[in-house]
Amino acid sequence: MSSERGKESGEGSSSRSIIHQHQQQQTTPTGQAHQLSRYESQKRRDWNTFGQYLKNQRPPIAISQCNYNHVLEFLRYLDQFGKTKVHGLGCVFFGQPEPPGPCTCPLRQAWGSLDALIGRLRAAFEENGGLPETNPFASGAIRVYLREVRDSQSKARGIPYKKKKKKRKPMGVNDQDDASKLPLQPS
Repeated sequence: MSSERGKESGEGSSSRSIIHQHQQQQTTPTGQAHQLSRYESQKRRDWNTFGQYLKNQRPPIAISQCNYNHVLEFLRYLDQFGKTKVHGLGCVFFGQPEPPGPCTCPLRQAWGSLDALIGRLRAAFEENGGLPETNPFASGAIRVYLREVRDSQSKARGIPYKKKKKKRKPMGVNDQDDASKLPLQPS
């Protein structure tokens, strides 16, 4: 009897696994199913989470009525689930990348996580019928908020944020000019 229960529980877990795989597949226009990428799965989860957040507001907010203020409130709401220690100005460990002991400073969402989240939500908004010019995730206020979070976290942790510089071609130089300067190779 115990072996039958083991079979049943094993079957149940494998059927749940199949259901989970089926839920993560999406049908293409040709009718073939394909596995969603990790990014696409995360984007869908983030979009559903934000939609649920709006529904839980009193009164509920339709996505068409959503603006950058709702997005900012959502980002602040997410801080309670953060795992990054952000030291306050009054903390003895403020500005230390590796503090020697514990403190009572709050945990927050890391700037990089918030930045990636906004990127996914920005894309999901437009994929779900939103217009780029009304995209609340693309608002200047969101960019300012993210910049402030980045700066405050880098100061609190004592780790300066350094933007990677793009390599640029010198102005006025084009590929034909470069090719004409190369010596001819004998054949």
